[in-house]
Parts: sequence; structure tokens; C-alpha cells
Amino acid sequence: ELMGSLRARLQSLWEERELVLQESRECAERGQGLEATVRDLCKPNEFERYLMFIGDLEKVVNLLLCLSSRLARVQNAMSRIDGNTDAEEKHSLSERHKLLSRQREDAKDLKENLDRRERVVSGILAKYLTEQQLQDYRHFVQVKTSLLIEQKDLEEQIKFFEEQLETLEQSIP
Repeated sequence: ELMGSLRARLQSLWEERELVLQESRECAERGQGLEATVRDLCKPNEFERYLMFIGDLEKVVNLLLCLSSRLARVQNAMSRIDGNTDAEEKHSLSERHKLLSRQREDAKDLKENLDRRERVVSGILAKYLTEQQLQDYRHFVQVKTSLLIEQKDLEEQIKFFEEQLETLEQSIP
């Protein structure tokens, strides 16, 4: 019964992931249209700034999500430490936690820098785009970020339920 429930939950998550992937493809198409508009209206160096910002947006958001996910897994492992855990494993977890925490702080700094760059790019685009086009750009950036976060969350949930199902299947003779 539990296995059936896990399989049903996984099926639901896979379907949800497909919807998010479809939304991501649609967002990418809107992004291509926006990119063509920006290329046509802006100076080459301004267009380059726009392209670099959009490319870095995905990289920085994915980096932050990845580091946060890894940090959460280490924190979960640390919460399971008990008297039977050997000193080497405790030390290893502690070191990984410190390293991931530092890396996440660095990634937050990158995100703050990216936010500043976004304001610069918005300022540039405000000179060329209509108010509606500017709103479309802002909406595109917001949706792109949201979809990246939602995609990562779904991947994590799918991974978790697949591991649960696998563990359960192995425990039954």
C-alpha cells in the first residue's frame, strides 16, 4: 500500500515536472523574442550587457539552489549524529558544512551583484522599450527565476521519493 502511494506521488511529480518543463520552453521562446527586440533597439555593447545578465541569471540561481540543497543534506546528516557516529565522520560533516556555508555566502554575494546588474540593464532597456515591453522584460526575468526554483524543487522531491521507494523495495523480501 505504501509502495503504491509512493508510486502515485512520483507519477504526480513527474507530470508536474513535465508541465514546468513546458512552461520553461514557452518562457525561453518569449526570451528569444525579447532578445531579438533588444538586439534591434539597443547599441551592441548594451545588448551584450543584456545577454550577459540573462546568462548569469540562470547560472547564479542554479548555483544558489544547488548549494542550498547540498547544505540542507549535510545539515540533515548532522542532525542524525549520535554517540555511535565515529569522530572522522563528524569531522567530515562539520568541514563540509563550513565549506558549503562559505560557498553559499559567496553565491549570495554573486546574487547581490546580479541584482545590481539587473537594475543597470533595466535602466538601459527603459531608454529603448515601451512601458509594456519593459513590463514584459521584468515579467520574463521573474518567471525564468521562478521556473528554475520550481524545477529544482521538483527534482529534489522526485529524487527523495525515488530513494524512498527503492529503499522500501529492497527491504521487502
